[in-house]
Amino acid sequence: MAHKKAGGSTQNGRDSNAKRRGVKCFGGHPVRAGEVLIRQKGFWFRPGQGTHLGSDWTIHASLDGIVKFCTKRVAKFNGNRERHTVVSVEK
Repeated sequence: MAHKKAGGSTQNGRDSNAKRRGVKCFGGHPVRAGEVLIRQKGFWFRPGQGTHLGSDWTIHASLDGIVKFCTKRVAKFNGNRERHTVVSVEK
């Protein structure tokens, strides 16, 4: 009789490719129109003046200028106030 159980396949050993998300241009950096500012999954950062939101939540610069980050308090539908980080591009 065998003294060891037959070696089957393991459940580990798989990993997904990195998605390279995050902030690409930080506050104070000069950007050109169309550049990617933030790659994100979900609505962590909000687009402000001079930016637009892509279909996969990527925030792009709409015009040439300097990147600026700020926080704003926004009222939700139930009356609670929530802080959002807003990214904008100023000339």
